[in-house]
Amino acid sequence: MRLEELSPEVVAIIVDIEGTVSDAGFTRDVLIPYAESHLGPWIERHAERPDVAEALEALAQAAGEPEVDVPRLIELAEFGLVERDSGPVAALCHLLWRDAYQAFELTGHVYDDAVAALQAWTDDHRALFTYSAAPSEAQRLLLAYSEFGDISGLFSGFFDRRIGAKKNADSYTAIAQALGENPGSLLFISDTRGELDAAKQAGLQTCWIARDEETQEKAASQDAHQNVASFSEIELL
Repeated sequence: MRLEELSPEVVAIIVDIEGTVSDAGFTRDVLIPYAESHLGPWIERHAERPDVAEALEALAQAAGEPEVDVPRLIELAEFGLVERDSGPVAALCHLLWRDAYQAFELTGHVYDDAVAALQAWTDDHRALFTYSAAPSEAQRLLLAYSEFGDISGLFSGFFDRRIGAKKNADSYTAIAQALGENPGSLLFISDTRGELDAAKQAGLQTCWIARDEETQEKAASQDAHQNVASFSEIELL
């Protein structure tokens, strides 16, 4: 995809994380199994740490058991993890993963073609941002502790669902307003058609990155979005 296919010139690039910059299964195949193996013992060790204690208190309140002890809290947390709880258990998991990243027990997966392109665009004075369903802190951790080292500094900002749902055009309008840029000067890169449709509806330029054969077939069968198999095919000259 060459620059002449993008109009006007791209001044900032917004990238999705999982499936785009990082493997689509990273949370499912790495982060969740790590939490399943480590959450209980980690809570037992750190239950009195202020940030952990706060999350545990929220868990106890949510369960309607304000006087619960630590063993019961561990049971609740592990049950919530199985049920994919998105509240207090998610907060505990993010604290666990932060500790694991900082101890180098976890390493964020990032595609090498993405790193090369992101570095080149930064060198070309184009601003980079992320937009992911994952909380902004989780995005920073994945990038700061990636297998290529700390690449979080390449990015000028991190957007998450607090700006809005990723398949809602208003979210992309809000991002453009937050950046103070015309939507048409922003390029959004994602592996998900619904997100790309919403971004295009808001006036952003779009690129569908299709890394696997099934997604490539879907991307090739439409003409609403430019499509590539990797970041190396995106040329902003």
